[in-house]
Amino acid sequence: MSAVEGKKIAIVGGGPGGLTLARLLQQGNAQVTVYERDQSRTARVQGSALDLHEDSGLAALEAAGLIDDFWLNHRPELDRLRLTDASGRILHDHPRQMSGAGKRPEIERGPLRDLLLNSLQPGTVEWACKLQSAETQGEQVLLRFAGGKTALADIVIGSDGANSRLREFVTPIQPQYVGVTLVECLVPAAKQAIPELWELLGGAALIALGGERTIGMGTKPDGSVLIYAGLKTHDGIAKQSLEEANSPDQRVAWFHANFAGWSELWVPLFREAVSMVWRPLLVCPSNQHWEPKPKVTLIGDAAHVMPPYAGEGVNMAMLDALVLSKLLLSDQTSSAAIAAYEAEMFARMQHMTADTMANTEMFYAPDAADRVVALFRSFGGAEAVPPALQA
Repeated sequence: MSAVEGKKIAIVGGGPGGLTLARLLQQGNAQVTVYERDQSRTARVQGSALDLHEDSGLAALEAAGLIDDFWLNHRPELDRLRLTDASGRILHDHPRQMSGAGKRPEIERGPLRDLLLNSLQPGTVEWACKLQSAETQGEQVLLRFAGGKTALADIVIGSDGANSRLREFVTPIQPQYVGVTLVECLVPAAKQAIPELWELLGGAALIALGGERTIGMGTKPDGSVLIYAGLKTHDGIAKQSLEEANSPDQRVAWFHANFAGWSELWVPLFREAVSMVWRPLLVCPSNQHWEPKPKVTLIGDAAHVMPPYAGEGVNMAMLDALVLSKLLLSDQTSSAAIAAYEAEMFARMQHMTADTMANTEMFYAPDAADRVVALFRSFGGAEAVPPALQA
C-alpha cells in the first residue's frame, strides 16, 4: 500500500514541475488534481526555451514515459551560445551539446507544457484557480482560491512559483531580492525588425556582457526574439521609468539611461520591443530548512527559487517531482515520504544555490566579459556548456 492510496492529492501550479509530478503520480494510480491560475492552457505565451539535463529534466521525462514525445518537440537548431561584449564584438561561440553523454537539448516551454498536459487524465487540471490561502481543516487541507472556489485535499504540493502563496503555510522564510532585475520583452518578426542584431544572433542564442549589465537574446520558432535585459539595481526610478515607457522613444531613452556605455547597436531591441516586464530576481537562503509538515510540501521555485545563472530551475523542479513521486508511491506514510523528500531537496539545493549566487556575481561584475569567456573556454569547444552557466 502506497503513501497516497485512497488519498486526494492537490498540486497547486501547472508549470513543468507540477505537471511532471501529476503525470508520475497518475502512473502510480494516485488521485491527483492540478490547480492552475491561468485561465486556460492557451491563456498566455510561454517564455524562453529550456535546456533539459540528462540527470534531472530528461530523467523525469523518461520515468514519465514521455521521452519520445520530447525528442519529437525539441529544437536541435539551438546548437550554439554566442557571447559578446557591450559593443557587440563576438568574444566566444560555444556549442551546446544536444546528444550523447551529458546532453542538454532545448525545448520551448509551450511544447513541453503541452506534452505534459496531453499525458494527464482528462479533467486533471482545473484552470482559473489562483490560490489565496490554505489552512488545516480536520485531517485535510482546505485551499481557498480567488472568486470563492475551495477544495479539500489530503496531501498538497505547492508548485506555484517564486511568489508561492502555499510557501507561507510551510515556512516563514521568504525569498529575497538579489540586487539584479531582468527586463523581459519580445521583438516580433525580428529578421525584418532588427536585421543587424538578427545577423549577430545567428539563429540561436546570445548573451552580451558589460558594465554590470547583460542582454540575452533567443530565437523563437515563429521568428520572434525573446530578450532579457539584466541590470544590477536597487533604484526604484529604473522600474518606474520602465513602467512609464509607453512609446518606442521612451523605451530607447530608458535603455540609454540604464545601459550607459553600451553600443547603439542594441537600440533597435528597445525600439521594436513589445510587452516589457520588470522581473526582479529572487533567491531562497542556501541553508534554508523547516520542520516537515505531514500534509504539505513544496517543489520547484516555490521551494528554492534562485537566479537563472545555473540554468537549473526547470530541471530541479522536474527532479523534485521525480524524487517526491517515488517516495509518495512507496509503502511508507505520506508524512515520512514528505520528510525524506525535503531532506534530500535541502541537501541538493544548498550547494546549487551557493554556486548560482557566485555565478550571478560573476555575470554582473565589472570584468564579467573576461571572466565568463575564460570559464567557457576552459571547458573546451567540444564540451557541453558547464552546468553553472546554462541559461
